[in-house]
Amino acid sequence: MLAFLFRRFASLVLVLFCVVTLTFFLVRMAPGGPFSRERKIPAAIEKQLLARYKLDGTLWQQYSDYLGDLVRGDLRLSTKYRDRSVNELIAESLPVSGTLGVLAFLLATTGGVWLGTLAAVRHHTWADSSAMLGALFLISIPTFVTGPVLVLFFALKLGWLPVGGWNSLSSLILPAITLAGPYIAYIARIMRTSMLEVLGQDFVRTARAKGLAESRVVSKHVMKVAILPVVSFLGPLAASLLTGSIVVETIFNIPGTGGFFINSIQNRDVFLLVGITLVYCGLLVLLNLVVDIAYTLLDRRIQLHE
Repeated sequence: MLAFLFRRFASLVLVLFCVVTLTFFLVRMAPGGPFSRERKIPAAIEKQLLARYKLDGTLWQQYSDYLGDLVRGDLRLSTKYRDRSVNELIAESLPVSGTLGVLAFLLATTGGVWLGTLAAVRHHTWADSSAMLGALFLISIPTFVTGPVLVLFFALKLGWLPVGGWNSLSSLILPAITLAGPYIAYIARIMRTSMLEVLGQDFVRTARAKGLAESRVVSKHVMKVAILPVVSFLGPLAASLLTGSIVVETIFNIPGTGGFFINSIQNRDVFLLVGITLVYCGLLVLLNLVVDIAYTLLDRRIQLHE
């Protein structure tokens, strides 16, 4: 286990290094710059700004200096949000996106697994058809349509929930449902397909032949094997949800990382863009590691190679 974890940590460092390198050079080599405006900034002022943000040297010198700061945990100042560091912006926005993401993750996982299991157990019945039709509907409707419809019905017409913002627990409900909707459908379809495959295997027939109740066969034997493809999907899903969705955060006026990420691209805010990308990729690799470990806990036949 220790050798496996060491290898994965080494791969994490390598992946993050490649991500930082590619993102930094792609942004810096793009036309324009962080201080490009419709009205050109006086040369003296632009020179001072470049020196302040350490963008006045050659491209390789900027890159090496940035790596040195990055090793010390300094993500530097944002070139768009003046006098604010990238560390501060991420520290403020990531918990917001993370809270929304965790709630959406729980909704997507529980809803998708339940819906997929119901469809598989009730195969070729109205329950199966209804579940898959609902999944198709959730996948087909984009979040920029789902969100406003939910706001119109539950917030404006019924007045049950807030329109948006980040003020109370109730303000999380509509954005979490909007964000989780498509993923409920994806997980339901994966779970249904996996369940149908496992239900036809020999060990399931043996369990039934022993006289076990169908509910026990499904919960104790089938679910542990059928859920493995879902678990492999949860790693990237969790990373995506935890770092936020720009569409959902914009619709509901939520101050998460999604807005900062889009603004960093539009404004060529290289340090903010690299910082957010670094966090996302780090979460993606770490959550994939959690998925690999979860595999071994769910199925003892799977072993981590040392």
